Amino acid sequence: MIRRKKHSIIGEYAIQAILFLCGILSIIVTLGILLTLLFETASFFKEVSIIAFLTDLEWTPLFATKKFGILPLLLGTTLTSLIAMFVAMPLGLLSAIFLSEYTSDRVRRYIKPILEVLAGIPTVVYGYFALLFVTPLLQRLIPSISGFNALSPGIVMGIMIVPMISSLSEDAMYAVPNSLREAAYALGSSRLQVSLKVVIPAAFSGILSAFILGVSRAIGETMIVAIAAGQQPRLTLNPLVPIETMTAYIVQVSLGDTPTGTLEYRTIFAVGMMLIIFTFMLNIIGLRLRKRFLGLYR
Repeated sequence: MIRRKKHSIIGEYAIQAILFLCGILSIIVTLGILLTLLFETASFFKEVSIIAFLTDLEWTPLFATKKFGILPLLLGTTLTSLIAMFVAMPLGLLSAIFLSEYTSDRVRRYIKPILEVLAGIPTVVYGYFALLFVTPLLQRLIPSISGFNALSPGIVMGIMIVPMISSLSEDAMYAVPNSLREAAYALGSSRLQVSLKVVIPAAFSGILSAFILGVSRAIGETMIVAIAAGQQPRLTLNPLVPIETMTAYIVQVSLGDTPTGTLEYRTIFAVGMMLIIFTFMLNIIGLRLRKRFLGLYR
């Protein structure tokens, strides 16, 4: 009995040690990524003014006349991400409401895995779907749209993000206690009123987290915009013309045509650092909004 208890204690310590090492490993990997970006970005800013990087309106580091203004890439990333979220947020939330409040458990068990299959499709496939199917379809509706544009990849990114938002939002709504629903029904509320005025406010924390993850996923998407957006950095909010995002530019430089160690090569690290900062700020804003709506923000 004592020996068995001793083995149990040793096994518990071993599990704690393994979990601790896994946590430390994730921290080390994150720090390694940040240090690599910081080192290369610092080398980049030794040759390029950070003020010009943040305020210049042109981005042409691979041209003969070099300009290093990040604003066209930043605006292109923002434009495609906004289009994606305009598509994904309503579709994802409505599908989550349907799965949580309007279907039986049996139907939910079948429909939810089918919806989540979309999340397993490679993004390269989505990219060519945007270029070869969605763009020609849009050209029939909007003749002035370019063959490469921001609208098509934005829409397809939204479709790709729907399963993430839908699944996470539905999990949050499904976790709302049934006693809240029953109390609302007892007061004469309809199913739609219960969904919109009881379940969604109660699950708002999880729904907001799903939206934040969806936005981060859209900002970090690479292949769809690299294939269908056009890789032409321009300062515009017009979704009908070619644009370039930060991730698409990193792909363009990483193809191997740019020599390692050059100023042009270091631009991808500066852009990558800006991408991380952009995503980090977005998560901070989302966290503050979450605390505010939950009544915890001080």
